[in-house]
Amino acid sequence: CQERQLVMIEIKDKKECTGCTACMATCPKQCISMKEDEEGFLYPHVDKDICSNCGACNKVCPVQSPILEESFEQRAVLFQHSDAKVLRESTSGGLFTALASWVIGQRGVVYGAAYDEKFVIRHIGVNNVAELRRFRNSKYAQSVVGNSFAEVRELLRAGRWVLFSGTPCQLEGLHKFLRKDYDTLLKVDVVCHACPSPLVFRKYIEMVTGGNLDGVTDIRFRDKVYGYKYSVMSFVGRDGYEYKEGIDTDVMLRAFFNNISPRPSCFACPAKKRYRKTDFTIWDCFDVDKFSKALDNDKGVTRVLIHSEKGWKIWQDIKSFGISEEIDADAAVEGVKEMVKSVEMNPRRAAFFKDLNTMSADECFRKYFPVTIRHRAEKLVRLWSARLGLYKILKKAFKMVNGGKEIKR
Repeated sequence: CQERQLVMIEIKDKKECTGCTACMATCPKQCISMKEDEEGFLYPHVDKDICSNCGACNKVCPVQSPILEESFEQRAVLFQHSDAKVLRESTSGGLFTALASWVIGQRGVVYGAAYDEKFVIRHIGVNNVAELRRFRNSKYAQSVVGNSFAEVRELLRAGRWVLFSGTPCQLEGLHKFLRKDYDTLLKVDVVCHACPSPLVFRKYIEMVTGGNLDGVTDIRFRDKVYGYKYSVMSFVGRDGYEYKEGIDTDVMLRAFFNNISPRPSCFACPAKKRYRKTDFTIWDCFDVDKFSKALDNDKGVTRVLIHSEKGWKIWQDIKSFGISEEIDADAAVEGVKEMVKSVEMNPRRAAFFKDLNTMSADECFRKYFPVTIRHRAEKLVRLWSARLGLYKILKKAFKMVNGGKEIKR
């Protein structure tokens, strides 16, 4: 008889896997597991002794079976949460907390990326407002999704409300896995520059803390201690311990913005598109002065695209959580290259990861991102301009003398 053709998922080119876990979640034989490679990213591995070659994994893969983009009417808003604590802890304007609070008010469950006790970034579900603080603040490394997709499906089948937030590729994976929309599902994706390596994040923590996490209580990627426009990387700990460095001197941020640490799929991202199969797309609004003088207060603003009627109806319920303004959808996305364009790979990427696995964390980061006198001087200029309320002017001036290129945050 003719030999059966293999239809199991098989990753031959790592650019063709976003690590969304849809294949693992959908496997009827539970023979797919996610295993970490030498760069710290998770990829599906199939137990061929159990696999029945049903092809379910390939059918739900958003790379193998891509979601085609179709235009539709969108609405756009700006939002700033009225709770000062929520706003201070949020990366931008706190819209996610408002949406999540609404879902929990419907006795629902909210899924998002949070730290575990060792600061590994994992997707978890919570059902009380107090726990929402774990989701606030950006986390610049790819999360471990785990069994979240299957858990979400069970909750939806039981009639529960669920909010699932994540990167665009994770939301496309969830969409393909569920195979249909649910009236009680709220999907929120975050505009993504790229997904950095969890290994890089682990090594970075090791470098900053000297391998001792005992005194560290929080790590914040976008701490607004000096204001929204000049946010910094910070470690907070007991007994007055703290670390605060910006884009000039923090090696994790420099690796991120230099595109040396993203997942291979980020260089040909299939989820970079304006029209998405979610209810809300949320991201920063550093150029808020173009849209609203009232919201230009350096405290953070969320820019939002609303894709669905469900999303618009919920927006009517939650906009009272803060100050908001509706803006033109085309104007909202104008110039936002992170929404539609993949990042370009740093030519030193392969060498960087090779050294990261053989050198100490400090030695490797200092080799590729040395902190010079110039970097420290730039930090001081930005820090004082932020304290004096002049950082916006500095950014515009830098852009003019730098040939139109935007200053890094």
